[in-house]
Amino acid sequence: MSAAAPGAREAAIPALAEVFREHGYAGASLALLGARAGLGKGSLYHAFPGGKAEMADAVLDSIGAWFEAEIYAALRDDPDPRAAIRRMLSETDAYFRSGRRVCLVGALALSEGRDRFGMRIAGYFAAWRDALTGALHRAGRAEAEILAEDAVLAIQGGLVLARALDDPHVFGRLLGRLERRLCGV
Repeated sequence: MSAAAPGAREAAIPALAEVFREHGYAGASLALLGARAGLGKGSLYHAFPGGKAEMADAVLDSIGAWFEAEIYAALRDDPDPRAAIRRMLSETDAYFRSGRRVCLVGALALSEGRDRFGMRIAGYFAAWRDALTGALHRAGRAEAEILAEDAVLAIQGGLVLARALDDPHVFGRLLGRLERRLCGV
């Protein structure tokens, strides 16, 4: 078994994420994962001894860390909750490439990945909903819980519709409507 270069694990995670996005958990073969990550089978297993499940866990960790740093923390901590909500919408647009990028966590929720990663998937969506609820409460919005849940639902549905219609403007229009609804503008 060949050893993976130092840092190979972290460097591979973005490539692995894209394979899981494109092929799903079941369709992401070790050959595809290794080729996209630029690692041979031995190096891939050296970096991820737990195999494909460990690779998916590392990808979910990376996604969770990004959302925590770029979205959830601001929603919880920014003294200007409306600014935090606007940032959430802007960062969401950038992360999902204006509706051109599949939500991997959402895709896993709809596939065989749900059984294996169910708690992680639920945690991702609950953290987003809860952080947004807190910001909406601080902004003095009535029915903050309902608004937050509707927003997360709309974002996920907007991603699906934008991809289905091959029209990223659908996602942009949705985010604009969400800004008006959530920020009261």
